[in-house]
Amino acid sequence: MAKHRDLPDVIPIFPLSGALLLPRAHLPLHLFEPRYLAMVEDVLKTDTRLIGMVQPNGEDRLHTIGCAGRVTAMSETEDGRYMITLTGVSRFRIVEEVEGFVPYRRCRVDWSTFVADLGEDETDPALDRGRLMALLERFFEDRGLSTDWDSLREAEPELLINSLSMLCPFEPEERQALLESPSLEERRETLVTLIEYALHGGGDDAQMLQ
Repeated sequence: MAKHRDLPDVIPIFPLSGALLLPRAHLPLHLFEPRYLAMVEDVLKTDTRLIGMVQPNGEDRLHTIGCAGRVTAMSETEDGRYMITLTGVSRFRIVEEVEGFVPYRRCRVDWSTFVADLGEDETDPALDRGRLMALLERFFEDRGLSTDWDSLREAEPELLINSLSMLCPFEPEERQALLESPSLEERRETLVTLIEYALHGGGDDAQMLQ
């Protein structure tokens, strides 16, 4: 099992509003800006192949908590863009931004708050799957969303809750709250609260969930 001491102290950062990556989940990204193409090329030369996903918090500031993902798939388009997949490894806390001779941002990070991220899949003994699925059906119908219901009903708790957290059309600050939830149970509680709020007048434009 990997240990946080094996992870680098300084990692490249990809600031992206609305993007949420969680441990053991998968996030596809389409990169075309030259600085991020350079970042991927540099990352692929390292042993860990880590990129830190962080949401902006204002014009130039970053949220303190992000999640690092390992590049586990990459392809290049004919016009030089990269399609990559990040697999979530661990959340981190930003200590400071590091200056350097690279076009992308890098930060010194602290992994110690999130020891459980490198452990086994999380469980949620208090999960009431029937209640959650009924709430989801109302939410999806209200928003005009579609999904593979059979897969959701059969998914393990961590995959179910984290996938919904990443895919549902929430605002950036709501996604940050899901990221920062200390445990899977608390993330599920936050998810339910956000869905119930959306059904009572909040929410966003309809999107299609695959």
